[in-house]
Amino acid sequence: MLSLKTRRNVARVIPFGVLWFIFSLIYCLLEKGILGDLDHYPKTGVAYNFVRNTVTIPAGGLMMGMLTGVLEIGYFSKWFIKKSFTRKIVFKSLLYLIIVSAFLITLVLINALTMPEEHSFKNLSSPAWAFFTDYVAVIGIMVYMASIVVIAQFYSEISDTIGPGTLLNFFLGKYHHPVEEERIFMFLDMKSSTTIAENLGHVNYFDLLKDYFFDLSVAVIDYGGTIYQYAGDEMIVCWKLKEGLKNNNSIECFFAMKRALERQAEKYRSKFGILPGFKAGLHSGMVTAGEIGSLKKEIIFTGDVLNTSARIQGLCNQFDAELLVSEDLAKLLQLPATYAIKSVGENLLKGRSKPMELFAISTSITSGKSWKPSSL
Repeated sequence: MLSLKTRRNVARVIPFGVLWFIFSLIYCLLEKGILGDLDHYPKTGVAYNFVRNTVTIPAGGLMMGMLTGVLEIGYFSKWFIKKSFTRKIVFKSLLYLIIVSAFLITLVLINALTMPEEHSFKNLSSPAWAFFTDYVAVIGIMVYMASIVVIAQFYSEISDTIGPGTLLNFFLGKYHHPVEEERIFMFLDMKSSTTIAENLGHVNYFDLLKDYFFDLSVAVIDYGGTIYQYAGDEMIVCWKLKEGLKNNNSIECFFAMKRALERQAEKYRSKFGILPGFKAGLHSGMVTAGEIGSLKKEIIFTGDVLNTSARIQGLCNQFDAELLVSEDLAKLLQLPATYAIKSVGENLLKGRSKPMELFAISTSITSGKSWKPSSL
């Protein structure tokens, strides 16, 4: 079975292949419109077969798209992550264009080497040489490929900006009409954020938040979560119920976030003089998801789950707990004995008519079988 991170990366790579496939198919249709009934390319004399091209060119485009997707997700997105939107588009597009050009030249050279001696690349009348000296054709193809690269980059950057999967949901119209879903929500808040902001000043505090959210996001990806919103120093993460419960992803994510910050302790202390901490509240239940807005469209969730999660997080300081979960979610968890779960009692949360029992979860040095507190 593929890990959640691997599956998410595969899902992010596939659209690159699809984009290249579609534009390669469009190129074949445009080429047919230009050549008409000709059975060869006028400049090179190479035989032209429309049916063959509609198979081989899109197939090559698909492979090229998957390659650029792997490079984007695995390398380039990390290398240029701190660059501005425009700089990322320009720098990455240039790199991709160089790679695509090398790929195209390699194909032409391979084609030339497989030809008879009289048509080899050494012969100035060969099809390969004719292709390279036909500047109109070469520039036209390069401009077309550059357009595909830029469009793919815009897709990638916009997708990252509004969140993985959100752009696809807009295209598919998944939430055009309201949809009910069971989800787990985590409201995560930085400890003593007001004091930290006063000590650092607004600009340095903003730089801290950028590093802080970046480091926490790695754990969200690893454990299959989705960042729903940022609100000041607060991060709201959600999972579909099944994905959040599987392997205790929603709980594991919290402690992976803690480890991520601890590994970067030296960086934070040298840059900001402090290692930020955080606390979180989790709750599960039914929400309604759908598109809203006219000037600015957004997919939002509504329901008591969000308000309750926020209220639970707000009680962390009162109970000196880093992680509080609702009774509803605690009943669904199957935590191993490496975690300690303890009831902090029933609490009447604002906006609710009935009290809810809350549980604090922390790491434990004990080990053994999965267990639940007796009150559950």
